[in-house]
Amino acid sequence: MTTPAPAETASDTQTHYRICPLCHEDPDRLRQPLIRRNGRHEPATWDEAFALIEQRLTPLLATHGKDALALSVGNPTAHRMGLLLYFARLARATGSRNIFSASTLDQMPKQLSSGWMFGHWLSVAVPDIERCQHLVILGANPAVSNGSMWTVPDFRGKAKALRARGGRLVTIDPRRTETAQLADEHHFIRPGGDVFLLAAMARTLLDDGLPARFERLRPMIRGLDALPAALADFTPERCAPLCGLSPEAIRQLARGLAAADAGCLYARIGTCTQAYGTLASWLVDVINTLCGHLDAPGGAMFARAAAFAQNTQGRPGLGRGISTGRHRSRVSGAPEVYGELPITCLAEEIETPGQGQVRALITCATNPVLSSPGGPRLAQALSTLDFMVSVDIYLNETTRHADVILPGLSALEEAHYDVAFPQLSHRNHARYSLPVFDAPAGHPPEWQTLLRLTAIVTGRGADADVLALDDELLDSELRRLAGDDAQALRAALGPSQGPQRLLDIALRSGPYGDQFGRQPGGLNLATLAQTPGGIDLGPLQPRLPELLRTPSGAVELAPPELLADMARARAALEPAPGHAAPAEATPTGPAAPLMIIGRREVRSNNSWMHNLPTLSKGAERCTLLMHPDDAALRGLAAGSLVRVHNGHGSVQAPLVCTDELMPGVVSLPHGWGHDLSGAQLRVAARRPGANLNALLDDAARDPLSGNAVLSGEAVWVEPAAASASMAAVS
Repeated sequence: MTTPAPAETASDTQTHYRICPLCHEDPDRLRQPLIRRNGRHEPATWDEAFALIEQRLTPLLATHGKDALALSVGNPTAHRMGLLLYFARLARATGSRNIFSASTLDQMPKQLSSGWMFGHWLSVAVPDIERCQHLVILGANPAVSNGSMWTVPDFRGKAKALRARGGRLVTIDPRRTETAQLADEHHFIRPGGDVFLLAAMARTLLDDGLPARFERLRPMIRGLDALPAALADFTPERCAPLCGLSPEAIRQLARGLAAADAGCLYARIGTCTQAYGTLASWLVDVINTLCGHLDAPGGAMFARAAAFAQNTQGRPGLGRGISTGRHRSRVSGAPEVYGELPITCLAEEIETPGQGQVRALITCATNPVLSSPGGPRLAQALSTLDFMVSVDIYLNETTRHADVILPGLSALEEAHYDVAFPQLSHRNHARYSLPVFDAPAGHPPEWQTLLRLTAIVTGRGADADVLALDDELLDSELRRLAGDDAQALRAALGPSQGPQRLLDIALRSGPYGDQFGRQPGGLNLATLAQTPGGIDLGPLQPRLPELLRTPSGAVELAPPELLADMARARAALEPAPGHAAPAEATPTGPAAPLMIIGRREVRSNNSWMHNLPTLSKGAERCTLLMHPDDAALRGLAAGSLVRVHNGHGSVQAPLVCTDELMPGVVSLPHGWGHDLSGAQLRVAARRPGANLNALLDDAARDPLSGNAVLSGEAVWVEPAAASASMAAVS
């Protein structure tokens, strides 16, 4: 049933595997707990650290209630099996409504739109690139990321293979990215204009008449009749000024996809991190559906993960769907989405007095002081907390505010299985890695650290038996899974503990599993551990309607929340009274603002990669990219230091002039700004860089998903020396 997988089907990104040994050797990596005493972080024993947490946190919760504690988790957690599985347990145990994560700086719009359409947050359609003949990539750079919300190692090789077999690769981005350099065709787009491009493309498809291949999907779809009215105003002519593409180019993009036998539109972080993030994410799937490419080989397909995928469990083709807005943030009233609140609400929840004010915080592998808009404000808010605990391997710009820091093991000292990424993979597979090194004596794995925190917040105390607590939680989950057969399943698991035991259950009960002996030859952890290279479970296969977990049992092509939000985009088509039309709205003189976007590079995807010498060497990478015409108009010279500013903040960066930027747009990479006192990141501090988020509005969010707006903010750029001289004169 299964065969060893090629090495390239490893589910983590290649970058993650490269940096594991680098992090392991990093002298700045914390190897024992730190406690803040007299304003300084000093080494402590594990018992001292947990005793202090119990001493400080327990009375605080007793006095102020469960919502006085907030939790915030970052993206490295997605690469650590123990962290991902056990942080969820800790969050549930606290009962707090104040849960935050990096998801609202990244992919929440895609998860929300997918949940509404297909019934689950991780039922995300991804390109079947190995069979695709016409791939359009919008606001994404998989040549650097190896796929984002799309697990596709060696994207470059696969893109070249697509073209070699006669396929076509088209990119749409305000920057001619590394991915665009591999493409047959590239189009510039105005930052934030994606929804107008996509709506006009969908309108074109409806006007032209849907291709015959769409008929396969028609019986599985609800809401098609609502689309013409929703898209009626979004003609290519009206949308062109707002997206920066000509009406002819918009129609060509739509018709090229519709004409392809095996085509797919893929969009990612550029479409998510903007004011219309959820609308844009939804329209991508609408277009793939209208073209007949949804759930078709070579199109936008769904993985069938070997473990942890809820869309392979329960009754196929029908479910409860998703819920949002079960509570709202106390200050801004932002709705809960996927169990969490927008990360940009955290500072105000700490600052604002009253019932439910956040007074304590637990962070896990996250650095929102650098990665979130309003970083200086958040840093100030963190300094006022009554108590803060961080589970992290670094003393960074966020954890420097913690009273206690609890470090995890090196990634090479723990077993590894991707919990989330196989659900987004270009090919079905399973892979499990044993630890490379033994863990240091006395250093608990992260899952045990999180269980001990769970014991503290539930009143069992710092000295609770975490293994017994783990058994209790397991028994509860087995009863939900198997009812009266729970004890038989428990006996079949043997002596394993922690995340390995949860993984064994998930593999055995998954779609390829041995079903606890009822399916001989099926997957279990022992089988997987004997195949270090992983197991290839085959190419993606059509999964509709079996995958669906919507109450209707259909693909919801027109969720009412999204149809209602189209009014917001529709209003942007019309100029405000007394103002110019959209095509004339952007001034072009030397004093005109520019629109700023972020970017990622393969050696500096995230802030925690900047402290690794191998990745930080070479030319300066935290530079401002600008089109040469924009630089000349402002009298700016390549290589000079420039000041980038607006009403939110000001940063300085070296200027690089390049025609890979759309005129009127500048680009600064995210995750930099390592010049804050109290952090212990010596390599990163040598080249601190400029923090893009200092220029962003922490109140700007997509109203549906709560995702922060990280691109398209207006900025002004001038010579740094001139601005310094003006400040001296004033």
